[in-house]
Amino acid sequence: MQSVGGQLLAVYSENPAGQSEERSDGSSSGAGAGPDKIALEGVVVQRAECRPSVSESYMKLKRIQIEESSKPTRLSQQLDKAVTSNYKPVSNHAYNLEYDRKKKEEGKRARGDKQQVLDMLFSAFEKHQFYNIKDLVDITKQPVSFLKEILRDIGNYNVKGTHKNTWELKPEYRHYHADEKTDE
Repeated sequence: MQSVGGQLLAVYSENPAGQSEERSDGSSSGAGAGPDKIALEGVVVQRAECRPSVSESYMKLKRIQIEESSKPTRLSQQLDKAVTSNYKPVSNHAYNLEYDRKKKEEGKRARGDKQQVLDMLFSAFEKHQFYNIKDLVDITKQPVSFLKEILRDIGNYNVKGTHKNTWELKPEYRHYHADEKTDE
C-alpha cells in the first residue's frame, strides 16, 4: 500500500439511460430516460499494488498458460489412406447438359415480322409498365439486337432510379389500343 502522493484521483460510475443503480446503503439512483448518468463515487487516498506470491502452484499455472498460448491453432497430420468420400471430377455437369439441350431445341432466334413483334411488345406493356431486356426476349422470342432496335423506337431505357435497367414505353405509346397508329 502506498499513498497517492500529490495526485487527485477519483472513482466515477456511469449508468446508461433508462437503468437504475442499487447502492450498498439501500437507496437507488434512477437514471430516467435522459442521457447517461455519471456519478462521483469517491476519492482515492491510497493505492494498492498486488504481486503474486512466487510459489510452485503459481509457476505451474504460468507454465500451463505459456504452453497453451504457444500451441498452433491448426495442426497438419499425415493420412494413412486417401479420402474417398470427395466428389470426383465430371467433364460436364447435368445442369449444363440440360441447358445445352434446351438451347439446341430452341435453335437460333430468328427475326420475326416487325409488326408482330410490336404487337407482342405492346400487349406485354399493357400488363406491366417496366420490363428488363431478358424478360422481353423470353416473351417475344426475338434476338436481343433486333429487340433493342425496335425498343429504341417505341421505348425509353431507364438508367437510374427504382426501375434501373428496365424498358418502358414512350409517353405517346402508353395507352396503346389496336386502332391507334404504330411506328413502322
